[in-house]
Amino acid sequence: MSVSIIAIAGPSASGKSLFAQTIYEQVHNECSDVRLAIIEEDSYYRDQSHLPPDNRVLVNYDHPSAIEHELLNEHLNLLRQGKAVDVPVYDYNLHTRSEQVRRVTPASVIIVEGILLLTNEKLRDQFDIKLFVNTPLDICLLRRIARDTQKRGRSLQSVADQYESSVRPMYLQFIEPSAKYADMVITGGGKNSVALDIVKNKVLHLLRGDGE
Repeated sequence: MSVSIIAIAGPSASGKSLFAQTIYEQVHNECSDVRLAIIEEDSYYRDQSHLPPDNRVLVNYDHPSAIEHELLNEHLNLLRQGKAVDVPVYDYNLHTRSEQVRRVTPASVIIVEGILLLTNEKLRDQFDIKLFVNTPLDICLLRRIARDTQKRGRSLQSVADQYESSVRPMYLQFIEPSAKYADMVITGGGKNSVALDIVKNKVLHLLRGDGE
């Protein structure tokens, strides 16, 4: 089975997950029997269970070292070989991996989304198509505040502190420079209808085997 892997990178709360999920839904609406999978880079945050809870919040989760990219790379290799993988499930409230895993079975097209995907050379070599969602940081911050306070049990102060100490500095140091590796830079976040249509049609071509 021929496997194509698409990376969707960009800053935190830029609309990557929405873009990936919209592509997934649109493709399935047109071709319900396709083999398409989504993997989140966040799932590969390193296990922090050896640290006391108060120490876990001090980890810089926006630095490439916070993510087990070597395991993600290994899983992508296995999926290319037609083998299923058990993707970790990360618990944002506990700041570590849960005991659960998510089984991902081989698929013809795999979408991987995350903030630091294009910063890792070995991962870049895995990706057949590299996208970067470029959303202004002030919009990302507003979305992050809403998401983290409503869904991840964070206080407004903790979101602000983390943004100032690590999110913005790591964006400038690692994420923004990685956009140069992208095949396409997408503006307007996950609702860019033109970009969605282009990527959806490319995915359909790959799934049907009539385009590279």
